[in-house]
Amino acid sequence: MSTLKPITTEKAVKLIEIENVLMFEVDRRLNKLEIKTQVEEAFNVKVETVRTMIRLNAKIAYVKLKKQNPAIDVATKLGMM
Repeated sequence: MSTLKPITTEKAVKLIEIENVLMFEVDRRLNKLEIKTQVEEAFNVKVETVRTMIRLNAKIAYVKLKKQNPAIDVATKLGMM
């Protein structure tokens, strides 16, 4: 079962286009290293950094990809764009 659920808000699309960042809703029990590993394996990309934010109802991960892996390509594969 995948614990990565892509977020497709206006803010998420803006981050994809400008900062090469993907947003995912993730399981609260996952740490940054586990999130990084799952993204790299699921989409065959290299992750530069992972930032997380815990909200009342969800944990959000901001995953910045390395320059050689455009986030817009991953978003297109996911059907976000």
